[in-house]
Order: sequence, then C-alpha cells, then structure tokens
Amino acid sequence: MGRVEERWVTTTDDKQMLTWVIYPPKFDSTKVYPAILYCEGGPQSPVSQFWSYRWNFQIMAANGYIVIAPNRRGLPGFGTEWNAQISGDYGGQNMKDYVSAVNAIKTEPYIDEDHIGAVGASYGGFSVYWLAGHNQDSLFKAFIAHCGMFNLESQYASTEEMFFVNHDLGGPYWEKDNATAQKSYETSPHHFVQNWNAPILIFTGGKDFRIPYTESLQAFNMAQMRGIESKLVVFPEETHFVLKPQNSILWQREFKAWLDQHLKK
Repeated sequence: MGRVEERWVTTTDDKQMLTWVIYPPKFDSTKVYPAILYCEGGPQSPVSQFWSYRWNFQIMAANGYIVIAPNRRGLPGFGTEWNAQISGDYGGQNMKDYVSAVNAIKTEPYIDEDHIGAVGASYGGFSVYWLAGHNQDSLFKAFIAHCGMFNLESQYASTEEMFFVNHDLGGPYWEKDNATAQKSYETSPHHFVQNWNAPILIFTGGKDFRIPYTESLQAFNMAQMRGIESKLVVFPEETHFVLKPQNSILWQREFKAWLDQHLKK
C-alpha cells in the first residue's frame, strides 16, 4: 500500500482545495515518478478510496505512478456552494481546479513534470476530453477516458437520465434563450477536438445507457481523423461500469499498458 497525503492547493479564485496525493509503495523521494491526474465522475461524487478493481488509487500508485486526486468544484463535503457550483459550468471553474492541482503538485522534485497523464470516467471522461482540447501547453502527455461525455448535444438526446442533464446542463440544446444551457453546450468537448495533441485511450460499454457508447465512438473517430494516436476498447456486455472480473483484469492491463507506453519513456 502506498502513502496517502492530504494537500491544500490555492485555486484560481483564491480558495483552498483539498487534494489527495497517493504515492507508490516504497516511495523514494530521491527518485522521479510519472504522475496521473485523477478526474472524478459524477460529477457530484466524492473523491474517496474504496476497495474495488475499478479506479483504485492504490493499484494506480502500485504501478509506479503518483496519483493527484483533487476535490475540485462540484464535490460534496465542502459545503453546498462548492458542491452546486459545477452545475451549468462544466467547462469552467472545476477545470481550472484540476490544472491548479497539477501545477501545484508537479513542482515537487520527485514528479516528472514531462510525463503527466489525465484519466477519468463518466464526467471524469468529459473532463479528460475537455482537458485534451485545452492542452496547448502540453501539460498532459497522455489521456484515458472511460464512458465519457464527448458531444453534449448527442448526450442530451440519448441518455436515460433526462432529469440529470436537464439539471446539470440547464436544459435542452434547442432553447436558444436559455443562457445556462447554451453556455453548457458551448463548452462541449467536441468543439475543441481540433486542439488535441496527445495520445488517448478510450473505454466504453456496449450496454451503457447513461452515456451511450456512441459518445466514445465519436471521440475515437475524431481522434483518428485528427491523426492522434488513439485506441478504443469496447466491452460489448458491460454497462457504464466494468463489473465482470475477467473484463476488469483486461481493463487494468490496458490501462497500465497505455500509461506505461506514454509516461515511462
């Protein structure tokens, strides 16, 4: 097991954000390690360690990575204002929070700032796509998105969770006089795919009705058309989550192999 450290990072609007840093087992501060930014899904879900073969911080760290896990805007546990701020602002302050966390932690001498990746599922997948489209300074050298929202208009029209997109996006995309909704759709990751500049691995489940697999297909196709090194892994029988043990083993192997290929050069 790796050590878990509590760090407080100053955000761009001068607030204090709790950021978890998970270190590899037998961490040696005289060595240099690649790092992973963990982007939480939900988006209103807590960043916490649970014992699972899905998105397990200790497994990531045990593979030789320092994990940076910010409690960015939209997470519970820091007051209702902090929790609610993300709704209607998907491409806004919480994205700045991610970058603030990475910029603060990467200054440590044991982090290889030239080999940092970003990973996430669901809203975390949206975050990965968004960060990929705003990576002009090449802060991130590799990405992994699992069942992420890529095109918010098609996501709105295809999800089974209509109450949620109406709440979090502010309403349907055809309401042109709805300022909150229009702001949401303007920040959709598919609008920024022309800026992608780093390799991306995409996972999806064939029976995902929360964020249908077509979102992942769109992202992969666009990466291919842009000439971005990319890989698509489809689990035809899985839903929004990879739950079958054998599939989870394959998922972990693909996850590790992609990061090792691009962050351990």
